[in-house]
Order: sequence, then structure tokens, then C-alpha cells
Amino acid sequence: AGNVGATTAQRIHQLGYADVVLVDIVDDLPQGKALDMAESGPVIGSDASITGSNGYEETAKSDLVIITAGIARKPGMSRDDLLITNMNIVGSVTREVVKYSPDCLIIVVSNPLDAMCHHAFEVSGLPRNRVFGMAGVLDTARFRTFIAQELDVSVEDVQAYVLGGHGDDMVPLVRYTTVGGIPISELLASDVVDRLVKRARQGGGEIVALLKAGSAYYAPSASITQMAEAVLLEKNRILPACVYLEGEYGISGVSVGVPVKLGAHGIEQVIEISLEDAEQAMLNKSANSVRELIEVMHAHQNRTS
Repeated sequence: AGNVGATTAQRIHQLGYADVVLVDIVDDLPQGKALDMAESGPVIGSDASITGSNGYEETAKSDLVIITAGIARKPGMSRDDLLITNMNIVGSVTREVVKYSPDCLIIVVSNPLDAMCHHAFEVSGLPRNRVFGMAGVLDTARFRTFIAQELDVSVEDVQAYVLGGHGDDMVPLVRYTTVGGIPISELLASDVVDRLVKRARQGGGEIVALLKAGSAYYAPSASITQMAEAVLLEKNRILPACVYLEGEYGISGVSVGVPVKLGAHGIEQVIEISLEDAEQAMLNKSANSVRELIEVMHAHQNRTS
């Protein structure tokens, strides 16, 4: 029931077609936030139920579980600084979630995103289509925002894709980025595109630095909600998401961001697009960075077990 979780709960409750349970370890916090949101129902026209709990019993038989738990970044921290603390949190949450909702789909949002998604996948024991991470939707939203501002056009007409890890290893697919169907290379000079790519890569850090205390949650919660809608309304959206790869793009045994078809069963399909050598090299580098974090987590688990 922190900023990302509560704002996501608010957005989904406002849509009105799904009941929401907020879970947090802080006594009475989720109950208070949920009651406040429930009381907005008559004004926004939502009859959906929203409740808060300090345990997982109330979440039993959930269709979709969104994990936002973990410590947030502070100025000067990298996402990777959060690794072991958030690994322990995400692992314990995942075990509880699967115990009460064995048929659920899980969207992981905790940072460092790709490593936490991988850990949740391993701990859950669920097939890979049912455990995936939200990062690419947010990264593309940031990239699209900056492009729209640069060109003074509607954000609706800007389409973009990013692959790879969340953060500095993000791989923006500039060739596949269009404005009204026109390739971005036709509209912006390459040095401008490079500047926008760099800003998108560092988008989270830019907001952390401005807020001083806390990190982004409005755009992340909107991005999570788009993925939730794709699942709950069986939309089969083509979106970037973090998923465990089994040979796609020549990568195996690591969770990393790629385009997917997202629908009722979670990841309905991992979509492989042709990459140029430089793009593939960037994706490999990104996957290797995630692999290093996974090895650190495995080493920690082996020591503590």
C-alpha cells in the first residue's frame, strides 16, 4: 500500500470491473487507504470492492497479483543497491501469494525489476507465462513523452519499443519507433534521438533526484494498469514486458524485457523481431547484467541456506 501499490489500486478500482485487495505489513495502513478509495466509489461511479489487509487470506483465489513490495530508491542509490533486501521481500510475498492463489498471474514491479521478476518466477514454481514484470511499458511511456514534447505532437501518435533491462541497460529500438507511422529517423536528427534515449534510460533517476524522498509512481501505476487491463479484459496487447527467456533472441535462463502478446493467460507469446547486430549486442549486454544479479542472489541464497 505504498505509493506505487496504492495508486495502482486506485486506478484499477476506478475502472470498476475488478475487486481489489491492498496488502501491507504496516498495521491499518492498507485498511485506511482502501476505505478512503471505497468512499470515492459513489463519486467516480465504481461499484468495485476495495479492501485492505495485513495478511494474505483476503487475497485468496485472486486472478491477478501485482507485487510492488520492497524498499524504494533514495537519491544516489542504484536499482541494484536494493537487490538482497528486495529479494527477501519479494520471495516471501511470492510464497504467500501462490499459497492462497495457486492459479494467479503475477506482475512484478519491485526493483531491480528484471532480477526481482526472475526471483519471483523461481520461487513461485509457476510456468513462465504467469510471472512477468512491468518495466518496458513505463520505459516506452517515458520515451514517447519526450518524443512528443520534442516534436510538439500528440503522445497518442508516438509508438516506441524498448528491450532489455530496466534502467541504464535499456535497449530502445529506434528503428521501430514511429510518429503517426513515420520512422522517427525521418523527423529527428540522430543526436536528438540519442539525447531522448539517454533521458528515457535515466527517467527513474531524474524523478528520484527531483522528489528527494521517494520515487515515481504516477506513470508506473498507469503502466501496471495497462498490463492489468490486457490480462483482465483478454486484450492480447503487444507490449514490452520482462519474462523468462528460453532461447528467444538467443538468450536462455534469464528474465529480461522483450515484446510480448499479453492476454488472459499472461504471456500468450514472446514476440521475436529481427535485430541488427548493434541492437542484439546491447540486448546481450543487458541480459548479462541481469544474469550477474541473479548469480549474486543465488550465491546469497546458498550462503543463507
